Amino acid sequence: MPTAMPRRVLVIMPAWNEEATVGTTVLEVLGQPERLDVLVVDDGSTDATAREASKAGAEVLRLPFNMGVGGAMRAGFKFAQRHGYDAVIQVDADGQHNANDITSVIAGLEHADICIGARFAERGSYKATGPRRWAMVFLALVVSRIAKVRLTDVTSGFRAGNRRAIAQYLDHYPAEYLGDTLDSLVVAIRSGCKVMQVPVEMRPRQGGQPSHNPWKSAVYLLRAILALVFALTRKRSNINISQTGA
Repeated sequence: MPTAMPRRVLVIMPAWNEEATVGTTVLEVLGQPERLDVLVVDDGSTDATAREASKAGAEVLRLPFNMGVGGAMRAGFKFAQRHGYDAVIQVDADGQHNANDITSVIAGLEHADICIGARFAERGSYKATGPRRWAMVFLALVVSRIAKVRLTDVTSGFRAGNRRAIAQYLDHYPAEYLGDTLDSLVVAIRSGCKVMQVPVEMRPRQGGQPSHNPWKSAVYLLRAILALVFALTRKRSNINISQTGA
């Protein structure tokens, strides 16, 4: 396994009303042996998310209103580029992403511009059923063909990117539901970014309520198909990634 880490890594943690979990999640990340900086993007929270994140040791960027994960991540990418970070990784504030897997996901950037922490790669016990699972399998098959590499979890938000990926995301990172994961990934691949995945273990939410139910799963299937269609019709990024550095 590759062991070298980029010189400066920023963990971007989008958070909306996650006061119950964000502090613990930040502490877990900062407790890793590697040097990691944490930016919590408070996405218009109405609770104490910003206070808890700051108290745990994170830099906090507060958005004036809720923009969704896509909008929060765009703000994080802009912060990373302005402050000269070599790599970024998204970690959810609800504790589902295991901080112990950050090193493995970041290490994948030795071989690719984007590395996905995959939930369905023979590790962990995470399961999805019904329409949600069908959508994930279908999307993985299609995107794998586009990327010319086997991918099993193309909707995972546990994802790292190098300077090339950051520049491409700033040129094209949609805010709509699923666009921030699927659409951005497909456009990045079509624009020349190399993608790979590593297996990770997902945990249950450490607080709050899960958002999935049978009706939402059916809606997820429909939105996933629409997101893929839109992604395949979008223009490639106009960023010349060969000039951004690794």
